[in-house]
Amino acid sequence: MRLYFNRRVGPLLLLGFASGLPLALTGGTLQAWATVENISLQQIGFLTLVGTAYTLKFLWAPLVDRYVPPLFGRRRGWMALTQALLGLSLFFMGYLSPSQNLGLLATVAVCVAFFSATQDIAFDAYRTDVLRASERGAGAAFSVLGYRLAMLVSGGLALILADQWLGWGNMYHLMGSLMLLLLLATWFAPEPEHPGNVPSSLRDAVVKPFKDFFLRPEALTVLLLIVLYKLGDAFAGALSTTFLIRGAGFSPTEVGSVNKIMGLAATIVGALIGGSLLERLGLYRSLMVFGILQGVSNLGFWLIAVVPQQLSLMAIAVGLENLCGGMGTAAFVALLMGLCHKDFSATQFALLSAISAVGRTYLAGPLTPVVVDELGWANFFLITVLIAVPGLVLLFWRRLDIQKLDQQA
Repeated sequence: MRLYFNRRVGPLLLLGFASGLPLALTGGTLQAWATVENISLQQIGFLTLVGTAYTLKFLWAPLVDRYVPPLFGRRRGWMALTQALLGLSLFFMGYLSPSQNLGLLATVAVCVAFFSATQDIAFDAYRTDVLRASERGAGAAFSVLGYRLAMLVSGGLALILADQWLGWGNMYHLMGSLMLLLLLATWFAPEPEHPGNVPSSLRDAVVKPFKDFFLRPEALTVLLLIVLYKLGDAFAGALSTTFLIRGAGFSPTEVGSVNKIMGLAATIVGALIGGSLLERLGLYRSLMVFGILQGVSNLGFWLIAVVPQQLSLMAIAVGLENLCGGMGTAAFVALLMGLCHKDFSATQFALLSAISAVGRTYLAGPLTPVVVDELGWANFFLITVLIAVPGLVLLFWRRLDIQKLDQQA
């Protein structure tokens, strides 16, 4: 607890909350509002494009490295600016309606997504700059906790408030006001002890982050490690809900209660445990231990596939898989932070996080249905354990480079 509530790690809980709050409000919650007001499926499908900014945010991350807002410094300044714009934009969305102003509402939602992605760039850079090496795991865990709590507030709780109490417009007003209130967290958050230098030109802000990273001897293998480290976890989770309902025969209510609610809680607990252990074990040993646990925990889904249906087994398997996944996430985010140079942490973190999504987006998603159709669910989950092995082998190969990151100030 001492580690989590020091002056550098503690504020990341609220800042992570601010980072996660807008996502559902331009995604699932906005789609629910449009559905309630009988908007056509084609138009609702169009609304799914609103979140494109989150995928492309690395394109304007150099601007966040290069330019310094007039208040709060380079990182906190961008966070405060985007939080203010987000609060006002969300508040404005509450005056609109999908049935009457769909075009304008979608335009404002695109702006919200852009401001939110920019806040994420600045927040990831701030977290990278402000934390000491020994605090990265705890910082990653606390920010993940805040982000997940925000998703609950702007997702499930927002739907209940809109449906039962406030109506859709007032609910968006409430969320906008909450975002403006979170400016206080940015105001009170400390400046980094050793802030990086501002690039002297926009060209330097674009070119130097790539030169700095790719001139490192270990650059290509580290990038491959980033893709592979959580790949087994990504494959196991790609169609987990479909497996539990269609493959294992559990009801949607059982799956929702265990896989979603308990799974989320286990992920949060795992991240907090991982963040605490990382300080003691160091980055390399944490990545190795948590990576092994991530892979082995997939055997819980294999057990579900081969034994008669048992709700208790499903709860244990889902809990362990999410617990180990949360521990791995804490160490993995700490790895990404350690790989960033403080002069260009906004650009480099945005780039590395985009690369980390390659396996989940372009391998696990498309290939999982093919493998399941060919081999069946039980054999598929055995294969996900093997998929985790190359990342661990690569981690062992680059262990000296990873160990050096623990020595950074």
